[in-house]
Amino acid sequence: MFIPSRRAMIAIISGACVVANAPMRAQTTAGAAKGFTYDDVILQAAALAKQPFDAESIKIPAELSKLTYDTYREIRLRRDKAFWRQGGSDFRLLPFHLGFLHDKPVQIHIINHGDAIPVAFTTSLFEYGKVSVPKGLSPSLGFAGFAVTTNLNEPKLQDEVISFLGASYFRLIGRGHRYGLSARSLALDVGGKQPEEFPFMRALWVEEPSRDTTELVIYALLDSPSVAGAYRYVVHPGQETSMDVTATIIPRKRIERIGIAPLTSMFQAGEGDLSQRTDFRPEIHDSDGLMMQSGRGEWIWRPIRNPKTLRISSFGDKNPRGFGLMQRDRDFSSYQDLEARYEARPGYWIQPHGDWGEGRVELIEIPTVNEAFDNIVACWTPNTPLVSGQPAEFRYRISAISTTRHLHPYAQVQQSFNGSDIEDGVVDDHDTKRFIVDFAGGDLPYYESEPERLELVATTTGGTITSKILTFHAPLKGVRALVDATLPDGQSAELRMFLRTRNRTLSETWTATWSVPAGDTSGAAATK
Repeated sequence: MFIPSRRAMIAIISGACVVANAPMRAQTTAGAAKGFTYDDVILQAAALAKQPFDAESIKIPAELSKLTYDTYREIRLRRDKAFWRQGGSDFRLLPFHLGFLHDKPVQIHIINHGDAIPVAFTTSLFEYGKVSVPKGLSPSLGFAGFAVTTNLNEPKLQDEVISFLGASYFRLIGRGHRYGLSARSLALDVGGKQPEEFPFMRALWVEEPSRDTTELVIYALLDSPSVAGAYRYVVHPGQETSMDVTATIIPRKRIERIGIAPLTSMFQAGEGDLSQRTDFRPEIHDSDGLMMQSGRGEWIWRPIRNPKTLRISSFGDKNPRGFGLMQRDRDFSSYQDLEARYEARPGYWIQPHGDWGEGRVELIEIPTVNEAFDNIVACWTPNTPLVSGQPAEFRYRISAISTTRHLHPYAQVQQSFNGSDIEDGVVDDHDTKRFIVDFAGGDLPYYESEPERLELVATTTGGTITSKILTFHAPLKGVRALVDATLPDGQSAELRMFLRTRNRTLSETWTATWSVPAGDTSGAAATK
């Protein structure tokens, strides 16, 4: 169940109204610390939630909204205008210009000695290249968002570590990473019956870092027709950059389907997806699997696919310990893309803080024929709807990681294939499918001399497991599992497999959903 935070309830009761783009110092009581804090953002969100949604205030001048992809790319912040160049801090703040698809103005504030001071828009901050410099734009116009750079990869080199751009999207990277998948602050009706609603940031505040600052504190005011929200982000740059997120969500109406800690990625083709390839590259994806740790402690791996039709998979749970979209394959030869460098894309791992109650991790896979657009979404969806006017608080950490090997001690899935991907996959009848999964790591090398001690546990929610084969995989120092399963026409089933020895679990659980179309006589079983 949701327990409204104490600070959020106080904000609701107080009914305080604060203008988002005005410089301010937080109101305080005797003995309280002075300065702008997260409580002030909650006050604004509470006041905003009591008012009807205002769509008029987010319109931008036509000359900016008419910018094309190419003309928008001409506009860049002047590097000598980056904020915090003086003072010895390792951080730099770089606002983004409004225009093209980035058409919702965000008021940016820098918190200095407790005062939240708005950053005034001026064309002198930007280089416009071949684009005519716009005239007569208001200093209160706002920005599309911002990026923050720091000495992430080298002590003397500034590289982006996080950016906020578009709706409630943000991206963070660790050392050696290239930008890939994205995170969102909130998702509404994603994969539901109603059209998806995209909340956006009305205002962002950043605490000005000092010379000794090693973390960055950011606040955000979120808005949409259905909700208002306050967010606090604490960014920790490093080998695996992480960010602690606190979200206070205040619905304007009852919310049946909400996505907490939503992640968005792209998957066009993976190993064995011969039909999805459009050029010489073997694989094309920002993420190759959904990883989960359930509330009971089970580790689960669900490979991502590019389906022929929309697929939504739900994994019911209570108080999940973690989930995320991962890019396990870090080998350049798997992608052969010198420009995109998919092997350097990070995975995002979500670790909930506190009890999130009952709900489900949802994986949404949308068909795609190219890599231009994201087609994969993962998020936590609570079973209990959010009540109008009642704040709900969620806290979690999101980490940008290169490998999942340190997350648990068990053997992990290295790759998987199914019967539609290999020559001898369809066995005997049209409703029989072969699944091949390679496991490596953990204690598997210990059993190389006596692999018969290993047991392959395979189960299905429908149909029948007809055969199981376990073979030691010398190149991986692991094992290859082969499972044949049958399924009647017109049915679907979830298949799961993992390794154990006696009563000791040795691997994470691989899972996939597959189906046989009604009246199918072609052997074209589908894997979800």
